[in-house]
Amino acid sequence: MPSDQNAILADVSAMLRSVLGDFGDDAEVTMTSTFRDDLGLESIDVVSLAGRLQARYGTSVNFAQFVAGLDVESVGELKVGQLVAYIAASLDRRDPVPVS
Repeated sequence: MPSDQNAILADVSAMLRSVLGDFGDDAEVTMTSTFRDDLGLESIDVVSLAGRLQARYGTSVNFAQFVAGLDVESVGELKVGQLVAYIAASLDRRDPVPVS
């Protein structure tokens, strides 16, 4: 069953608001929001987001692999929707748990 991108967006939005703390209260997080320009994420915030993604999705979602090969500028230009699509694709690829 394909992953629900709306549910993933809600998860990612909550994580971003948590990472941003007081600064995230007023931020509107949409699929077109950019990490740097719209949300004001800095490098340390991206590291914190990666940890939260790992805690939420485990090894199914490898944020480091997602941003591998991108320079700092490119990571800042990422859109939330790109991350949501990556998470959905990663979750759809994971092996199903066998039923006993």
